[in-house]
Amino acid sequence: MTKLDFSKHPCFNDAARHRYGRIHLPVAPQCNIQCNFCDRRFNCVNESRPGVTTSVLTPHQALQYLQQALQRDPRIAVVGIAGPGDPFANVEATLTTLQLVRQHDPEILLCVASNGLNVAPHAEELARLNVSHVTVTVNATQPEIGRHIYAWVRDGRQVFRGAEAAERLWQKQRETILALKAHDVMVKINTILIPGVNDQHLGDLAQTVRSLGADVLNCVPMYPVENTPLGELPEPTPQQVVEARAQAGQHLPLMHHERN
Repeated sequence: MTKLDFSKHPCFNDAARHRYGRIHLPVAPQCNIQCNFCDRRFNCVNESRPGVTTSVLTPHQALQYLQQALQRDPRIAVVGIAGPGDPFANVEATLTTLQLVRQHDPEILLCVASNGLNVAPHAEELARLNVSHVTVTVNATQPEIGRHIYAWVRDGRQVFRGAEAAERLWQKQRETILALKAHDVMVKINTILIPGVNDQHLGDLAQTVRSLGADVLNCVPMYPVENTPLGELPEPTPQQVVEARAQAGQHLPLMHHERN
């Protein structure tokens, strides 16, 4: 396994943001959960938000896109897959892309961001590919909170709703964190801060994921999207973000400089 140079990773080294870049490869269009703050139906060139992209690439197109980008700017040090759906609702495309990139460049940093529902069965392969870290978005560890965040969760052929959906998702996320750490893969937790929903839950959440081995936490303010169930909520205030991060920071190292 090649030793990874995290000094070039703009997510983990604030100084690297000004010297190295990252690129996301949009190869995963499908998603296996529906969040109440997400609307993936529309894409606009004047808007940048999670869940949408102008186009979806095949794994081989993604490799060509990466090669062209590296020719234009060799400072790109990180290749990520984060959607526009969930990478592990599109397992074949995700793993094939990672394999192609790793064959092309044994030293480039690879990372993946997922909701964690279907990652655990692939933890060993992610470790074999020397993925630098996996980001798992955990917004709640308690079903009574999670039921306000998720409309439904599709695990295989089963669809769950309400508190049952939130409970199933957290169960799978727990398995994912444990499986990744069993294979020595760094786990970063992303938590979307939703005012009035999970803003008082960050301390308990951070303590829980730390007990499973999570390495670092990133608290991301919710971006309200019109015509979604949570679209009428206000974006968290700077003070709410500070307070939530203070709760979480008692239990896990925090990331403050990442650009989402």
